[in-house]
Amino acid sequence: MSVIAAYSGTFDPITLGHNDIIHRAARMFPRLIVAVGLNPSKNPRFTLDERIALVQAAAADLDNVEVKGFTGLVVDFAREHGVTVLVRGVRTVGDVDYEKQMAVMNRDLYPELDTVLLAPSPQYAHLSSSLVRELTGLGAPVKKLVPKAVVPVLLERFGRGKK
Repeated sequence: MSVIAAYSGTFDPITLGHNDIIHRAARMFPRLIVAVGLNPSKNPRFTLDERIALVQAAAADLDNVEVKGFTGLVVDFAREHGVTVLVRGVRTVGDVDYEKQMAVMNRDLYPELDTVLLAPSPQYAHLSSSLVRELTGLGAPVKKLVPKAVVPVLLERFGRGKK
């Protein structure tokens, strides 16, 4: 049986840190689904469809990766798509504590689901979508923060044209 893994998140927008995790997880698992979640409480700047398209553009070079949107619990998404490994990125000790708690809860809800925690490569360890949004809004350069395909869309969303 082939393992299906999923990397879930809001990806608002996808950062080079997310892209790093996607590319590394794609080498680890024969099939990876990037599960883009609809989480209105995070007040996303991009619609679900826009975020899916941005992730698809960033992962276009990976044949074993597909991108799907979801609402609700990630365990329900995992069960529906035959996912048995959930990939999560962790940057800080706080992330590890939170993800450990979520991994235990997810396994309780769906016993076939294991969680793998991946630290980002060092050059991306500081990145988060919220930081990228803040920096973009303040006029900072974004080329070192997000995949190339995301740059013009991000700048446009923040009224910055093609800087």
